[in-house]
Amino acid sequence: MTEGNAGADQPLAALRAQIDDVDSQILDLLARRLELVGEIGEVKGRHGLPIYAPDREAAMISAKRALAAQRGLSPDLVEDVLRRCMRESYTHEKNMGFTRRAPDLGPAVVVGGGGRMGSLFARMLTLSGYDVRVVERDDPPEQVARSVADAGLVVVSVPIHDTVAVLRSLPPLPPGCLLVDLTSTKRAVMATMLEVHPGPVLGLHPMFGPDVDSLAKQVVAVVPGRDEAASRWLVEQIRLWGARVHELPAETHDELMGLIQALRHFSTFVYGWHLAHEDHDLDELLALSSPIYRLELVMVGRLFAQDAELYYDIITASPDVVALIQRYLTRYAQAFELLLRGDREEFVARFREIGNWFGDHAETFLAESRGLLAHADATR
Repeated sequence: MTEGNAGADQPLAALRAQIDDVDSQILDLLARRLELVGEIGEVKGRHGLPIYAPDREAAMISAKRALAAQRGLSPDLVEDVLRRCMRESYTHEKNMGFTRRAPDLGPAVVVGGGGRMGSLFARMLTLSGYDVRVVERDDPPEQVARSVADAGLVVVSVPIHDTVAVLRSLPPLPPGCLLVDLTSTKRAVMATMLEVHPGPVLGLHPMFGPDVDSLAKQVVAVVPGRDEAASRWLVEQIRLWGARVHELPAETHDELMGLIQALRHFSTFVYGWHLAHEDHDLDELLALSSPIYRLELVMVGRLFAQDAELYYDIITASPDVVALIQRYLTRYAQAFELLLRGDREEFVARFREIGNWFGDHAETFLAESRGLLAHADATR
């Protein structure tokens, strides 16, 4: 050890001890914050308030950014810390219970409740005070019939390719029972539900995986079926869970899902397939990847940690997807032609055309991505 290094040991040790003391105070404050979050959750549960209040969150972040600037702190740093605290708060708050929006509802039956998405909805309904029953596709028909005989809600949560068959196999439901599905395509499923059940019908598409810590800020697509008044309570219940609800017709839903899900999953599949056959080590690619490229690889790689059959079903669920992918391939070939011709001018023109389509969102997305990258770098 050099003399210069030895001379730094004592002051560094003293400063580090002070930092450790500050960190302990931060931990105490975080623990106290979670205690207060628990109390807030109980109040919200009693009064039927959603766990996610976007206006309150936006106002709080804005105020704390301004306060950070006044104190000479980075507003971005303060916002990152607060958003991480809020994510933990939503996770903590979700276990406090929720107001039951339909107090007189009969039992809620989840068909496929042993699956991951089915069990998530069964848990959320249980936390909301409903009498929840779980049945599976291969349960004896007489057992299923007994379970749904007095049901106020039946939720079908089975693989996409099985949903229509499972719906057709259901015994007659009580006339006032609300029949719901959780699949990612809607036209065929909605038509089947309306055919097999004369009572209220609602389509739901959770735009998230079953491993979420909380439904706060998650998106649930809602497709009206029959008797919207009879299903309004469930939509409001989902809002209480913290989710953002977006209502749209079945046909529009399936068109948008082609772009949001099917096309993107297919493109990711092909990109992953290509990487796997380019004979380069993934660790070497990661070593040379800055945070933005690492994040892109992460988003590709996460697909292949999941259920291959599920993603095949998502990609192929709608008959319109093949035509959509064909249009994508045509544009890909047109873009490739620009490279073959060395047409810089045309490339720049098309680039700017696309930028104009994104409009102000492009700058917003640039700012959002910086925040994601900062968080991704902090978690490595």
